[in-house]
Amino acid sequence: MSGIKVLVAGASIAGPALAHWLRRRGAEVTVVERAPGLRPGGQAVDARGVTKEVIRRMGLEEAVRAARTETAGAHTVDADGKVLETFRADDDGGDGYIAEIEILRGDLSRVLYDDTRDGVEYLFGDRIAELTQDADGVDVVFAGGDRRRFDLVIGADGLHSSLREMVFGPREKFIRHLGHTLAFYTVPNEFGIERFLIDHHDSGRTAGLRPIPDPTRAMAIFSFVSPDVDIDYRDIEGQKQLLRDRMAGMGWRTQDILAHLDDTPDFYFDEVAQVVMDQWSSGRVGLIGDAAFSSSPLSGQGTGLALVGAYLLAGELAAADWDPETGFAAFESRMRSFVEANQEIGRLHAHSLAHPADPSDEPVEWDMDLINRAINGVELPDYADLPDLGAPTTSAAEQ
Repeated sequence: MSGIKVLVAGASIAGPALAHWLRRRGAEVTVVERAPGLRPGGQAVDARGVTKEVIRRMGLEEAVRAARTETAGAHTVDADGKVLETFRADDDGGDGYIAEIEILRGDLSRVLYDDTRDGVEYLFGDRIAELTQDADGVDVVFAGGDRRRFDLVIGADGLHSSLREMVFGPREKFIRHLGHTLAFYTVPNEFGIERFLIDHHDSGRTAGLRPIPDPTRAMAIFSFVSPDVDIDYRDIEGQKQLLRDRMAGMGWRTQDILAHLDDTPDFYFDEVAQVVMDQWSSGRVGLIGDAAFSSSPLSGQGTGLALVGAYLLAGELAAADWDPETGFAAFESRMRSFVEANQEIGRLHAHSLAHPADPSDEPVEWDMDLINRAINGVELPDYADLPDLGAPTTSAAEQ
């Protein structure tokens, strides 16, 4: 072992993925998560392009594929349910609108946790309460009362990162709202959803249903243009009423889906936003994933940024012999253009939803160079000269 001690805040996707690579590079890793355990369910997330190579290098391709939603494609429908357009999971080599590798956020989190729990210390139901750094390390006080010292601290605690606010400043400095609100929750599958997502668009609003691994349920997804919404994150009932109000009069099966709002176990509601920062580190504290560079769900690449970022951050820190200034700078140099391409995709998607084309217009032609940069536009060094304490077996790596 290198003897380097790293604390990672957040146990969703970026945190456990980073823990995987830090452990393999020889660090002693602790992950702290304020929730009492892993959060199940959540939105479907995708792996495209270079992200699939990272999953392969993790030795997790088989486990990830086994947990997929098995979504075959998507239908866009009109108010009467007539299919207007169809996308398939094998379009664009599996990297299209519906990715070949699509998995619920909670299921991917479970795969990553199961992969790391034997070699990584997880502290659930706790959080960083205070943090003080000096030239040689970081002193952390946990909300539960423990005091410990680490060489590095990495925030992987999402869009509303408390570590980012603690070290870098108030959230308003970095959050960029895209003028939309997103809601999703599971409902009984009384709608006949099997392997295709169904999506209905109406004047800047969308309502949809998608399959999930449990065939008795489906995932409801709503979005609406909301430049004027001020969300109280604690007022769940207020959020549900706002969703009902904004979806009033919308056709297709929208009102039937909304009828399940009061009995769903997993309601999620948030503004669609990005995180834009000039620098993702300060001394011995760094950020990764949505905490550092959220591209928003509208980019379809948040998971890709988390997994690719985890691979590169651990690799560059180890390559710098764990010197934070050198390692963090090298990570940003490799990662920033990839992040910027994906954030641009998110902004363009938000604009297209807010300004839907007239049905008589020609279809919008997306910039294929931008799309390719957002999917494959980052180099993955092999880091062959670095320690690798948990490489996948030869058979797993060659799958």
